[in-house]
Amino acid sequence: MTVRNLDKLFKPASIALIGASRKPGTVGAVVARNLFQAGFDGPVMPVNPTERAVEGVLTYKTVDSLPITPDLGVICTAPDTVAATIDALGKRGTKAAIVMTKGMSADQTQAMLDTAKPYLMRVLGPNSLGAMVPGRGMNASFAPVAPRKGDVALVAQSSMVLTSVADWATSRGIGFSHLVSLGDRGDVDFGDLLDYLASDVTVRAILLYIESITHARKFMSAARSASRQKPVIVIKAGRSDEAQEAAASHTGALAVSDAVYDAVFRRAGVLRVNDLAELFDAAGTLGTGVPITGDRLAILTNGGGMGVMATDKLIQAGGRLAALTDETQEALAKALGPQPGGTPFRNPLRIGADATPKRYAEALNALMQDTGNDAVLVLHCPSALTDSEAIAQAVAETVQANKARRHPVLTSWIGDQSAVEARKLFADGRIPTYSGPSDAVRAFMHLVRYRRSQQLLMETPPSVAEDFQPDEITVKKVISRAMAEKREWLSEYEAKRVLAAYGIPVVDTRVAQTPEEAANAARVIGGPIALKILSHDITHKSDVGGVALGLTSPEDVKSEAEAMLARVAELAPEAKIEGFTVQEMAVRPDAYELIVGMTENEMFGPVLLFGEGGIGVEVVEDYALALPPLNMKLAAEQMSRTRIHRQLQGYRSRAAVDLDAVALTLNKVSQLVVDFPEIAEMDINPLLADAEGVTALDARIKVGVPALAGAARLAIRPYPKSLEDRITIKDGRQFFVRPILPEDEPLVHHLVENQTAEDLRLRFFAPLKRLSHQAAARLTQIDYDREMGLIAVGPDPQTGDTIMYGVVRITADPDNRRAEYAVMVRSDMKGQGLGYIMMNKILDYARSRGIKEVYGEVLRENTNMLNMCRALGFVRKENLDEPGVVEVRIELGGGLTA
Repeated sequence: MTVRNLDKLFKPASIALIGASRKPGTVGAVVARNLFQAGFDGPVMPVNPTERAVEGVLTYKTVDSLPITPDLGVICTAPDTVAATIDALGKRGTKAAIVMTKGMSADQTQAMLDTAKPYLMRVLGPNSLGAMVPGRGMNASFAPVAPRKGDVALVAQSSMVLTSVADWATSRGIGFSHLVSLGDRGDVDFGDLLDYLASDVTVRAILLYIESITHARKFMSAARSASRQKPVIVIKAGRSDEAQEAAASHTGALAVSDAVYDAVFRRAGVLRVNDLAELFDAAGTLGTGVPITGDRLAILTNGGGMGVMATDKLIQAGGRLAALTDETQEALAKALGPQPGGTPFRNPLRIGADATPKRYAEALNALMQDTGNDAVLVLHCPSALTDSEAIAQAVAETVQANKARRHPVLTSWIGDQSAVEARKLFADGRIPTYSGPSDAVRAFMHLVRYRRSQQLLMETPPSVAEDFQPDEITVKKVISRAMAEKREWLSEYEAKRVLAAYGIPVVDTRVAQTPEEAANAARVIGGPIALKILSHDITHKSDVGGVALGLTSPEDVKSEAEAMLARVAELAPEAKIEGFTVQEMAVRPDAYELIVGMTENEMFGPVLLFGEGGIGVEVVEDYALALPPLNMKLAAEQMSRTRIHRQLQGYRSRAAVDLDAVALTLNKVSQLVVDFPEIAEMDINPLLADAEGVTALDARIKVGVPALAGAARLAIRPYPKSLEDRITIKDGRQFFVRPILPEDEPLVHHLVENQTAEDLRLRFFAPLKRLSHQAAARLTQIDYDREMGLIAVGPDPQTGDTIMYGVVRITADPDNRRAEYAVMVRSDMKGQGLGYIMMNKILDYARSRGIKEVYGEVLRENTNMLNMCRALGFVRKENLDEPGVVEVRIELGGGLTA
């Protein structure tokens, strides 16, 4: 389940409190007080067999004796009574429960969930502090503070964090739409609440306090969907290994590397912050809608020291100090007068301790007209020479005067009493304001990071630079042999065969069983030779003297092979030696040594690694992680997060590396990992990279039986290759049908451009000339776990280029029960049956996913679509709210899937 019946949890018409009490200090007493005093507009019915009344309201002895069926049951009774209470509520028709009971055993929790399941009852908890919805007067919690009404939702795994945040925020005038304590997450979890809150119009931003995540794919799908709609900001506790272990012990969850969580949040488009103050600062900043287009900041200040502090913070956080353009220099000289000696104005722009409101306004206006910066930070330090409030008024008026340009401006009026009125003035004008320059710069970087994450979610990736066709049969044979021999590690030679099968360049490598055979192999290869010991028992060959480089003749190879056997026999006497690998030495003096690898995370599945390689990789620790599957854009972004990335772009006489070749290698490794769940760990180290491309010098691959079969182990469902097919339409033409990809955005635009105006109006219910990038990206960048788009592609008769002739899609609700369809074929393809074939394919797919109903809205005048729907078995229903629109729907067989 996901959002099903969560409206009964957060929008109940009636509430039953089971375990209500008059005894001071008990959970039942505190919850009763909160429920009755919050202003809930509906009956609250206390249940207690031994109390006559609670909070002045008559009690009921049992759930069965309640006069009406409660939408929500709040349970604070003993652990051994919870399952029976759930059963009693379920029989009455209650659809949601909050279980505050703590100390429940695993068996008791499972019994509670098993009891709730047949009734489709949603359970928050156990061990939950409760839920609060201030806008509805609902405080079903034992929190000590009644929160204010607002538009920020907070979901916390820890009850004590929730109460602390509520207290902290209330004292600062911050309000909430929802506060939810997840407790032990028996049923309702982060994924469920992200789905629910993303669709709630009263919620402007979603804040999460996370110690651990369960149901990785569900969380990723929900977070990616929610973050496209509104800001999602998270504090993830446990950055250190020690804190991770403490959190895992506290929650009973798996300990997951903090770097993996960073990769998870980045891929989901979620903004991660470090503490409560930063959490609410970020929510406030993002909520102003300030549009940021880059990371270049201009700073305007009356105090040089504050400008320097802001600059330090900016550079440390990864931002850039904007350069002032020539036009801005002229505007500033006109407004402020020329600089002494004709020197140019510099950023930070210091305008003097005696800066008047007019001077501030004119300087700010010049900076806001400057295209060389992405935002302006205005600082003001207290001064007896100026009027702080008057300057704030001048700044606010300047921002208002430039409103049409929407140039971002942030402010920081430093001080205490002298800054109160200025901050109020900015808040009233929805101009972001902060108490100090560091806070303001941090807020600017929140906007920068959030924009980057949204770009990553919506940016169309470039096509893969090489249309490689992996040799899956070879890889399957290599892995199957190793597993049949009960080996965990492939030999270096086997690992390189696997890489070569996926189009990753490797050096010429041959296997020799004896020193004589090694010499003969060296004679065939020619040139400098690298000789390595071959043993399934030796993973790190250099540690036992099993590597020799730069051998120049077959005789040297033979001699070194004999010496190597002796060294290895002494240092690794237990190892079984199969022979040697003989490979050409890659002579590439300007090449960088990189590492590309993968490891299996127990919660999130495969995680890809890229960074600086070589023998010092474990010391340097310059790497970035990402979740598969990748595309070229995601691979490039992963590379950009390493220190070595700047070097790879070239400097002085050293040429830039072929970064596309490196990104393509990451893509190929990603595809390899997706295709073969038996691969549990791998690394290519070093991967040589220079202007000519890449070459894998060494590789390690570990294999084993996967805990989850196929794509189920991946946190993000990969491209479903099994849906690819060939179809033939009435005139005999054939098309390739496949799932849609993010790279297909140009094909979508081409399809729209080749529609008649009338067909576009019938499809989109309004006149349309072209799709925006955002709309096209939303159609192509889909979550295969919740949506599916199938496209029919074929050659253009005029150019021969591949174009799209039709597209069909379904978008399922989070419960995977109902899905809305949409279909479009080229206007010149009408009457050929393409739309009918594609609709049948998407309906078959919906059945396979366990979707119960597919529906859509069709304009009444769209007779072609209505006729097709009738032929497919859809039934129609008049839409009373929109007289010109008909709803069509079809019931599908099959049960729900997990």
